[in-house]
Amino acid sequence: MKRLMLLTIALLSLLAAKADNPFDNPDTIVVARDGTGQFRNISEAIEVCRAFMDYHKVIFVKRGTYKEKLIVPQWLTHIEICGEDRDQTVITWDDHANINKMGTFRTYTLKVEGNDITFKNITIENNAAKLGQAVALHTEGDRLTFVNCRFLGHQDTIYTGVAGTRLYFKDCYIEGTTDFIFGPSTAWFEHCTIFCKQDSYITAASTPKEQPFGYVFNRCTITAAPGVTKVYLGRPWRDYGYTLFMNCDLCKEIRPEGWHHWEKHREQTARYLEYNNRGEGAATTQRVPWSRQLTKKEASEITLEAVFSMQSRWMPSL
Repeated sequence: MKRLMLLTIALLSLLAAKADNPFDNPDTIVVARDGTGQFRNISEAIEVCRAFMDYHKVIFVKRGTYKEKLIVPQWLTHIEICGEDRDQTVITWDDHANINKMGTFRTYTLKVEGNDITFKNITIENNAAKLGQAVALHTEGDRLTFVNCRFLGHQDTIYTGVAGTRLYFKDCYIEGTTDFIFGPSTAWFEHCTIFCKQDSYITAASTPKEQPFGYVFNRCTITAAPGVTKVYLGRPWRDYGYTLFMNCDLCKEIRPEGWHHWEKHREQTARYLEYNNRGEGAATTQRVPWSRQLTKKEASEITLEAVFSMQSRWMPSL
């Protein structure tokens, strides 16, 4: 009898553990600071999503300021976090590298570890004072898509943190001061606005040698704050950093030489490319000799499909 009772208890416990998660479905979850949604914080909505979902799940975030240091964990897939209004739906935090010797890589406001995650119509902000590196977005997952988002910060705004991962940014606004788009991932920036807040460097790619593409900026617009006069398109954080600007509008604040080597020996290895850019900063006559202008044929071969066909094929679905 005792043994039967124990088996019954064990079975009931197992059934309870397997009870349906009320959020285990493709329905939309609503987050609202004013209490009109199912949750008041984005982290709470992420917490109830099932691991390794095979369906598309939307977390709709109403207008408001969400002060959260947010992680999308690696076991979550196929989630879309969609804001009600890009400029009025804000995820914000204020860590910087010199708080308790935190260092750059723990300062993120949003860290995305999962694969196949999409963000739309939302602002990601690190509003720390200008006292050190302060990451707004830190990515580690593969096949990540960001559409009509704003990324606000100073130094190191976006860290694309894992080699071999693919990121797609479309119609986004990205601002910063120094190296504010940096890391080893392959990332395509389509029709984005890049705003330079001080004299410094836009990108700091650390693309591995064996990785054919790093950062590709296509049809983007580079702008600068009043008083800014000397902006570099990039400097290589590691020897084989890859960055391409093509079909972009480059403001007059871009330095005539375009690029900086960071360390002299990287002039031999850095992959810095341009094609068909326009604007006052696009003149090529004084570019550093170790950068290169692509031919029309070479540029025609750099497509989304080609750049994102690495270990597997991927085309962002919008």
